[in-house]
Amino acid sequence: MSLSTPLRASLWVPRIQSPRMLPSLRALYSTTPSGREPRKPPPEVETFDKTARPGLYYPRPQRERDLPPLQSKWPAILALGAIGVGAWAVFMVFVTNQEKLSSSVMQQVMNTIRESPELRDVLGEAIRPEPVWWMNGDPWISGAIHMPGGNIDLSFRVKGHKGAGTLYFTSIRREKGQPFQILRFKIIADDGTEVNIKPALTRPS
Repeated sequence: MSLSTPLRASLWVPRIQSPRMLPSLRALYSTTPSGREPRKPPPEVETFDKTARPGLYYPRPQRERDLPPLQSKWPAILALGAIGVGAWAVFMVFVTNQEKLSSSVMQQVMNTIRESPELRDVLGEAIRPEPVWWMNGDPWISGAIHMPGGNIDLSFRVKGHKGAGTLYFTSIRREKGQPFQILRFKIIADDGTEVNIKPALTRPS
């Protein structure tokens, strides 16, 4: 054998002489023993001989009584209105009382009673208006101060380190342009002692 001769593998390939040889070739090269692919088993068919069971039924709850009728909104509106009016009235009372406390008439009255020796003998030193809890610690001033109309009428509680009492002050102006005339200026102590203050306040401004 020469080296120039190409090597050929001896491979036998059968020749198909006729189409009848195809089944035999398939059987020869098949990997299964029978030469056929295994068939899947048919699915099981479930049959029913009775009707289907119905689902659970819940009856709709019946209304035992009628719903209450809709109430009118007017009572609520009236209640809110009354609360608003009451709050406004309380606010106006507080503001009016603060105006009396800060007025010049109130300041002159307090200066006069602090300088009175007769009142110091009854109430003691450190005479001041008596505060009340429902006015947030401020004193309550009853009456009115109407300077343009020429009418001043006040009463409030005062106290010192010995005792307390109620002050009454009334002053009027009879005609426009004339000075105020004091009609009443006294303090009645809680023990019944009455002290008349000498009118040092003749013309409130």
